[in-house]
Amino acid sequence: MLCIIGCGNPTRSDDGVGVYVAQQLQAQLPAQTRVRVYDTGTNGMEVMFKARGARRLILIDAANSGSTPGALFEVPGTEFQAPAAPHYSQHSFRWEDALSAGRTLFGAEFAQQTTVYLIEAETLAFGLNLSPPVQAAAQRLIERLLAEIAATPLP
Repeated sequence: MLCIIGCGNPTRSDDGVGVYVAQQLQAQLPAQTRVRVYDTGTNGMEVMFKARGARRLILIDAANSGSTPGALFEVPGTEFQAPAAPHYSQHSFRWEDALSAGRTLFGAEFAQQTTVYLIEAETLAFGLNLSPPVQAAAQRLIERLLAEIAATPLP
């Protein structure tokens, strides 16, 4: 099974791009058992549990690296191998922590192949809309993921 998870805060403009992509995919994909799409917002713990049982995991979130707004980065999940640092609050447990903790807790039941898509934000100010370059990048990613899903044979 493929699991796609959109992360972010939709009340902080471009930070909600992962949530937006997940919601658009949920609306466009017919109900099926081979692809599950979730909007986990900022709940890293939920990411860990939703990814359990998936063979492949795709995470989508905003980036704030100083690159050109709307730039799309594809990062192999192996880049996020470091063990999660101890946290004293669940609010500090992010998706990066979920990848490490999920591998440790669930072993072979946790997605073994992970890809992270990051879209460079233009603004993280309070707001409900994506900026034009981030909206365009999100649409390109949605089309790319839909094409990939359509080209993948049923198990």
